[in-house]
Amino acid sequence: MSGAQHMQIGEVAERTGLSLRTIRYYGEVGLVEPSARSRGGFRLYTETDVDRLNLIKRMKPLEFSLEETRELLEAVDRLGSAETGPEERRALSERLDAFEAAIVARCQALRDQLAMAEEFAERLREQRARDDATA
Repeated sequence: MSGAQHMQIGEVAERTGLSLRTIRYYGEVGLVEPSARSRGGFRLYTETDVDRLNLIKRMKPLEFSLEETRELLEAVDRLGSAETGPEERRALSERLDAFEAAIVARCQALRDQLAMAEEFAERLREQRARDDATA
């Protein structure tokens, strides 16, 4: 093992709030791979892996597909690579700008849905109050 602090999957699950099954699934579909394996074959993760899982977790309520999630993670990874040239960096930066715009739009859609749900709940409360007053 290198100098990075390694965690077993149970600790990662506790720190991210994701189930063991979900973490394993994300590994199976290639979104996050354990950084190492113990001698006994247990998955070992680093803080970077936890950060990656938390990023994936944040994308889920915004209804990003696995492919979109993979694309975003690949863009972030490539931008962090010293091997990425200026032309590719510009293209990746534009791709991240598009993701940011999609995130803003999806957040607004969620706010709109929340406002409608709150309005509906308020109307139900008002209706119950009227019903209780006439009973």
